This record gives sequence, C-alpha cells and structure tokens, in this order.
Amino acid sequence: MRTLYFDCFAGVSGNMILGGLAALGIDREELVSQLRSVTPVDFAIDFTDVNRSGISSLHANVRVPEEKAHRHLREIEKIIDASAVSELVKGRSNSIFRRLAEAEGKVHGVAAEKVHFHEVGAMDAIIDIVGACIGFELLGIERFVCSKIHLGSGFVDMAHGKFPVPPPAVTELLKGVPFYSTEVQGELATPTGVAIVTTVCEEFGSGAEMTVDQVGYGAGTREYDRFPNVLRMIIGETAAVRSQIITDQLVLLETNIDDLSPQILGFVMERAFEIGALDCWFTPIQMKKNRPAVMLSVLCESERRTELSDLIYQETTTLGIRVRPVERECLEREFVSVETEFGPIDVKIGKLNGRVVNAMPEYEQVRRIALAKGIAFRTVRDAALSVFNVTRSRSATS
Repeated sequence: MRTLYFDCFAGVSGNMILGGLAALGIDREELVSQLRSVTPVDFAIDFTDVNRSGISSLHANVRVPEEKAHRHLREIEKIIDASAVSELVKGRSNSIFRRLAEAEGKVHGVAAEKVHFHEVGAMDAIIDIVGACIGFELLGIERFVCSKIHLGSGFVDMAHGKFPVPPPAVTELLKGVPFYSTEVQGELATPTGVAIVTTVCEEFGSGAEMTVDQVGYGAGTREYDRFPNVLRMIIGETAAVRSQIITDQLVLLETNIDDLSPQILGFVMERAFEIGALDCWFTPIQMKKNRPAVMLSVLCESERRTELSDLIYQETTTLGIRVRPVERECLEREFVSVETEFGPIDVKIGKLNGRVVNAMPEYEQVRRIALAKGIAFRTVRDAALSVFNVTRSRSATS
C-alpha cells in the first residue's frame, strides 16, 4: 500500500504539511486550482526554500485577506461541499473539521455544531486542511501512519487568553495518541496539524515498516538554534493491512427426528441458547418410509458439548447424536453509535482488509424504538443505516 508517514519530531502544523507535500512533488498549480473552487476569497500560497538547522525544506505561507467574521461547523461544511474538489477530499476535510469542532465543543461544553471557531475557522485554516487532503489525493496515498508527536513546552496566546502547551483543544485531539514534550519552547503541534494527522492516520508509534520511495521536509515558521523545526514526510510501500480474522474451534451436534412435537422442538431451541449454544437451527428433511422430519443442529464451544448433548437426549426422542469438530471464521467486529432522528442506535459492523463489508443496526434497539413510537421497524432500521453510511462516506477511511 502506498503509505505516508508523518515524522513529527518537531511537531506538526497545517503549513508544515502543505510544505512537506510540495517537497514531495505535488503539482502546485493543480493544488491552487482546486483550492480556488473552495475559497470565497482571493488567496496565495508562497512556497519558499528555507534552511532549518541544516535541513533544506519548503515553507508554505498562506496569504488571505484579513477576516473579522468567524465560522461555525455547518458554514465550513457548506463551503467545502459546494466546491469542485472530489468526494474523497470533501469527506476527509469535513471529518477533520468535525473532529476539531468536537474537541472545541468538549472544552467549552457545547455541541460541535454550536462551536464558534476562532483560529481554526479562519480561511487560512480551511486552505491548510482542504489543501492537505487535495495533496494526499494527488500523491495517491492509501494509508497514513504517524510517529509520536513532539508538542514543545511553555505557553501560547490564543483568542481566549494564555494557555499551556498543549492547549485544551489539542489535548482533546491527542486522546489515544502517543506524544512527548521537551525543553523546546513554543507550540510545536497546532490544532490544525494535530487534527489532520489524528483524523487520517491509522497507526501511531515510533516507526513504520515500509520501503522508502520519497522524503520531503515541510518547514515550520519559527526558527530555533540547533533544532530543525521541520516535519519529515516519507512516502513508501507497506504491506496491505488485513483485518484480523478470528478463528474458533467449535463442535456441531446434529440429529434427525421424525416423531416429536414442534412445541418440544421450540422448547429445545430456547433451552439450548440458555445453556450457551452459539447457534441452533432446524432443517426440513425426508427420512425413511417417506416421513417428513427435522434435523436439529446445535453449534457450541467444546466445553458446552456434554450439557447440550444431555439436553437433546432428555428432551427429544433421538437415540444418537452426530458430533463433528468445525472451524468457524469471523470478521473483525465492532459497534459504532449513530445519532438518528429517533435517538441513538448501535450499528454492528464487520471489517475485511480494513474495509467495512457488513453493517446492521442492533435488532433489540430498533424493535424497542419502533414499538415505542408506533412506526415501522424498517423505517427505524433504514434511518440508522442512512446515518451510518453518510458518516462513513464523510470519514472516507474505509
């Protein structure tokens, strides 16, 4: 897989990412051309060759007219959705801004949609974020990996006052991400830069196993003595990531029955699940003397075999049970919660090779809402799937 590795030994910012992408050889004219469809104001990006403590790098300076108005999330999403960039770029860009809004909202105690963006809602931040996503697409990146993030130290002046490094919103964005601080003074990791890498990257750590093809350095604006304030961006090939396939060694109990009441069969199924059967089913079959019959099948873990066999012998008329060891494969599974017009609903998803291949809202939750509101089951189920698919499309991480 074509992989981009962010080596954040000097932190990360939006303009460092733009500079690094330019150093990696993206078509700068194409980048600016696509950004023209996004921005409602005139702008320019100056790419300058600079030297940061002996490392030749590119500094990206975004120039936009001064703005006094600040934007909310929906305004930013409308700007991006109305542009001519690809759906992949729109989805990634909106996901990054939503992640920013959720972090800001958590800090200020408001919903993401109510967040009144200051620095990150400015047009230069929009250019940084959408421009980065355009660059990723131009380079054909399939996978993103990031190092531990160097944060710097000290204090930083922001719209709400003076805050320690990292400021509150950045701290929220860093949840679950490895980072560190040193004696280097200043804010090395900005909200925009951290939002970009924490949204697109699948893996964080000290390194990635890859074959290196290209290396580019994006320069930060601040200069230090004997410390290269640059973001190293490496493109290479990594092995395709395969989702974990879970394999279980199970036991299948089967028996054919042609002389038992359906009521008792129903009871046997209920008891089998209560005891711990993983699955239980009936198959219509034809037995000797042309008798219609049922094959009872019970799938279980080996430690449940004796208890379930005893149930079958005690409650049915069978005189024998076929026992077979079976191997079961399962996709990697997880639950995600979606907010629908009827309330929150959990959706169980299955992944293959990192891609969602199955999604289904939880039956009991859908059933409960449908009964409580007096609406069709499929209306609630389809609403949950619709929200899930829209969210998935915006994240563009399948």
